[in-house]
Amino acid sequence: MAEREKKPENIPMLEVRNLSISFGGLKAVDGFHISIEKGCLYGLIGPNGAGKTTVFNLLTGVYKPNTGTILLDGANITGKKTIEINQAGIARTFQNIRLFKDMSVLDNVKVGLHNHYRYSTLTGILRLPAYFKVEKEMNERAMELLKVFDLDGESGYKASNLPYGKQRKLEIARALATDPKLLLLDEPAAGMNPNETAELMETIHFVRDHFQMTILLIEHDMKLVSGICEKLTVLNFGQILTQGETSQVLNDRRVITAYLGE
Repeated sequence: MAEREKKPENIPMLEVRNLSISFGGLKAVDGFHISIEKGCLYGLIGPNGAGKTTVFNLLTGVYKPNTGTILLDGANITGKKTIEINQAGIARTFQNIRLFKDMSVLDNVKVGLHNHYRYSTLTGILRLPAYFKVEKEMNERAMELLKVFDLDGESGYKASNLPYGKQRKLEIARALATDPKLLLLDEPAAGMNPNETAELMETIHFVRDHFQMTILLIEHDMKLVSGICEKLTVLNFGQILTQGETSQVLNDRRVITAYLGE
């Protein structure tokens, strides 16, 4: 009897090769490459306009690359639609928080669960037993996620009524509701005070450990970057300046010059 082909054990969670995109003849990202092992907390840094968010948009299907390959856990997701990439296992948050602000905290998380819980339109309209069964399961799962972020007590609040720091947590909870393999965080500490940033660092560590999550984040707060990221890639003018272990990258004179302006 033939043996089944075994999947290699050391496949990176994310592997990107020679990723490029141009807008109006200007290369916004040029030859980007990265390899992130499973469970890693990885940072993508660089000055404003370096191409960081463009990379995130390429990874999530907002933009289609001119060249390059994107592999998620060994599967080629290059050029797929955003919803297909989300279903494959990539979720993200945004620099400017994007919540459904007139919906409840609970319902925001339930939006993320619809990838995994479904019922037919007719079932929903007629409120058949299957509808109530699925809704009950979704409510329970959403509350579990809210408890992780200490938001269960505010599940009935409008999302817009949460303090800023808790809105950030809610956005992460909603992203996790899609059950991703890779979580992309776009400047999660933007607009936070030092206490909120310290709490966010703990939250990100907890998410990585509790959910066994691989995380790639864009961030300008160097205290947060140095405190949680194990590896870094530095972009400048759409190209990689350097990448490697966090301590080595942050001591690289080119990084200090390009990123800190010293």
